[in-house]
Parts: sequence; structure tokens; C-alpha cells
Amino acid sequence: MRRVGPQEPWPVPLSALEHYAYCPRQAGLILLEDAFAEDAATVRGTLAHHRVHDPGHEQRPRVRTLRALPVWHDQLGLTGVCDVVEVHAEGTVVPVEHKSGAYTPGGPADVQVGAQAMCLEQRMDTTITSAAVYTMADRRRHTVAVDAALRERVRATAEAVRAVMAQGRLPAPAADQRCRRCSMNTGCMPKVLAKTRRYERLLADLYTPAPETEWDD
Repeated sequence: MRRVGPQEPWPVPLSALEHYAYCPRQAGLILLEDAFAEDAATVRGTLAHHRVHDPGHEQRPRVRTLRALPVWHDQLGLTGVCDVVEVHAEGTVVPVEHKSGAYTPGGPADVQVGAQAMCLEQRMDTTITSAAVYTMADRRRHTVAVDAALRERVRATAEAVRAVMAQGRLPAPAADQRCRRCSMNTGCMPKVLAKTRRYERLLADLYTPAPETEWDD
């Protein structure tokens, strides 16, 4: 197990990058309150990951497949596990993140697999220009370009997650269409908390003392 040195940033889990990219409050609930709720989608994801989360490797012609490979990035303070890593005979390394749902181009999964690529570059002393997200919903793999834009997005998201951890305060709820697909909707109460400012304003108005009235003697 790695130890955090005095000059190293506090470690951010790779999975937290995806959670934050989807919804900052979701990431905060998981990181700060250790809260997580299961639904049909999360159960499907867990079942789909059973095989790839068993550590080991497979050998095919010109491709070695590694499963459940621990990775980290010292400078960025990232740590986690890659679902699948393909090491090709010519030296190309490709991380493959497995998801149960549909793929969204440029979505949160891209941030997670991009971070995996950056971690693998440090661990394997290589350069990775392409990663992949395999989705169970359509049974295909989607290529993700590990370019400058994605790398900057990974860095920015990591710093945002680290800020949430340091502040110890939950981000505001999204209260939009993302909440319908979130297993943590009930505990998060986005529709209630999204109106907190209005509630506080009405409460303040309700209990604001009336101006004093001067009475004539």
C-alpha cells in the first residue's frame, strides 16, 4: 500500500472523478458521508464488473490483458484500479473502462478512463493517446482520445474533488434531469434542498420584527 509523502497531494479515487463529473453533490455524499444507494442500474453495474474486478491476466496473440490493475499518479494525487488494461505487442497500452449503461460522448466516463491512462503512463513509463469505454448496454467499445483537452479536464476535476474533501461541505444539489437517473436521489433530496435559499428568505420575512410603533402619551 502506498503512503502519502509530505509533498504529495491528498489522494483522490479515480471513481470520484466520474462521480464529480456527473454531479458534484453525488461525489460529496460518497466521499464525505460514505453514502451510497443501490438501484437496478448500480446492481447491473456490480454484476457486470464481477469478472473484470478479479485480479489476473489473459494472453492472446499479440495482446496481454490485465484485469483489476492498481494504478496511481503521484503528482496529481490519483489512485484507483483499472478494470482492464490491454498491453499490445508493439508496446501500445490501452485502458478499457467497463460500464453497464449507455455511453455518452464526452461524458463522465471519459474523465475516469482518461485519468486511468495518465496513471498508466506513470506506472508503465509510456505514452497513451487512446483509451476505451466498453458499455454493456450496446455491447461495444467506444474510443476515447486522451488529448490535451481531456488531460486538463482530469486535472481540473481532481482539484475540484480535492477541494470538496478539504472543505468538508456538500456541494449544492443539481435538481435537474440527472437526478432521475441517480440512485442517491432519495437521500440527496435535490428538489427540497434546491429551494433552500427561497425557504430561508421566506423564513426570515416571516420572523422579521415589525417596526416599533410610537404611541402618543
